[in-house]
Amino acid sequence: MVILDLLRNMNGRIIGSGKETIILAHGYGGDQSIWDKILPKLCESYKIVLFDWCFSGANLLKHHFDAEKYSSYEPFADDLIALVDEMKLESFIFVGHSMSGIIGCIASIKRPTLFKRLILVSSSPRFINVEDYEGGFDIAEMEEMFRNIEEKYDVWSTNFASIAVDSSDPPSVDKFDKCLKRMGVEIALPLAKSVFLSDYRHILDKVITPCTIIQTKVDFAVPNSVPTFMHNTIKGESTVEIINTNGHFPQLTAHQEFLNVIHRVLTS
Repeated sequence: MVILDLLRNMNGRIIGSGKETIILAHGYGGDQSIWDKILPKLCESYKIVLFDWCFSGANLLKHHFDAEKYSSYEPFADDLIALVDEMKLESFIFVGHSMSGIIGCIASIKRPTLFKRLILVSSSPRFINVEDYEGGFDIAEMEEMFRNIEEKYDVWSTNFASIAVDSSDPPSVDKFDKCLKRMGVEIALPLAKSVFLSDYRHILDKVITPCTIIQTKVDFAVPNSVPTFMHNTIKGESTVEIINTNGHFPQLTAHQEFLNVIHRVLTS
């Protein structure tokens, strides 16, 4: 990806008005439309930065995704920093969903002066269980998921969306399913391995930026022990907020409560 043209390559845009800037970063399989429900209210008080990661199906230049380069989160963190430098942003609040929460943590370690606050939404530093840590999945479950992605992607994406998003909100389930299908198996499979086999527990005690960790009541991908682990491990000030919904996408299925949490955090 050409660093000096990231704004165009990543569909970057700024909307809204206000003295403070919020960056909204989507997670695996998504795109910036994941934030649509919360944008009208946030735009009343903040400048909002939206973009699509290079893996997103909404990114017309997704051929820039290189599975080998993006086999870890560090290159994503570098892209984020390069993007905000190109936009000449000097400080901001970063809202990262799922994998983007950890990417934001890594970027904040690299350039702590940029980040006023990290809001980590349904994020996890590790998804695989080990003896002293509950990540939510056994390695055998992950290997089965990778096989399903590779062999029957359309079926898998529909099933995955119905599990990841609260099934009581069918339009949101359908939105995420369509996002996954646009991403395509050629990106979905290597990226899934990068995400679900990652282990970034070791970086949390280097995060000094104040953090708000947002978790739903029941998240198939992130057990409730994970935000507690993150809260206890992050070096800087951190708090945990539980939103009364199920699934991995509170910004879709409980957007008003999600907005209430963000407002409370940013105005307290």
